[in-house]
Amino acid sequence: MKNLFKITTFSLIAFLIISCKTKSPVTYGEYNINRSLEIIENEKPTTQTIHDSVFVDIKNYSSKFLFDFKYATTDNFLKQKVYDCEKCLLRYGTLKKMLAAQKDFEELGYRVILFDCYRPHDVQKKMWAIFPNASYVADPAKGSIHNRGGAIDLTLADQNGKELDMGSAFDHFGKESHHDYDQLTFEVKERRKVLKTIMEKNGLKGIASEWWHYQDDVTPYHKISNFSWSCKN
Repeated sequence: MKNLFKITTFSLIAFLIISCKTKSPVTYGEYNINRSLEIIENEKPTTQTIHDSVFVDIKNYSSKFLFDFKYATTDNFLKQKVYDCEKCLLRYGTLKKMLAAQKDFEELGYRVILFDCYRPHDVQKKMWAIFPNASYVADPAKGSIHNRGGAIDLTLADQNGKELDMGSAFDHFGKESHHDYDQLTFEVKERRKVLKTIMEKNGLKGIASEWWHYQDDVTPYHKISNFSWSCKN
């Protein structure tokens, strides 16, 4: 009996030592933000299978996107810089859909300019304080899909990277930004149609009031987040 007790105790200690040395996996639902950021910044994205819930940097997966992050400047409706630098973070599941859409745009001769991706919840609060209109700015009490890492604001450019006319500026809060606005040139209508068709074909849906905004379906792992990203890489 004593020998059996010693063997059982030794086995338990050995199990605990091994468990402490093993990295905890990223779990579905309530994920670990620190673990998510570790994957973004320190691990090669091609060396392992990454769960759809993890935040990733789009630049680690494609160099073909162009960036014009207005919230990293004062050229926005807030009239203040709220991002330290431009960086497009998305949940991995949403990123895969955006990469598929980018290939479709490329085949048609377009390039993609990104305006905004993941947005910290504190930034959402600032937006709402300035413009509390739920048709254009999500109420932070409910949170935006941007706060969950599942939304992208974007536009189209030609092959040389020149931004194309889409009928209104990004974050223009007016009827001209609506998908059903009809007082547009034929060319602008066609570009909006191309943008909407390709994004929705790849599982990213638009909203009625903003031609530039597309978002993923909300799943249990799309939790509101409020971390800031590193500008070192």
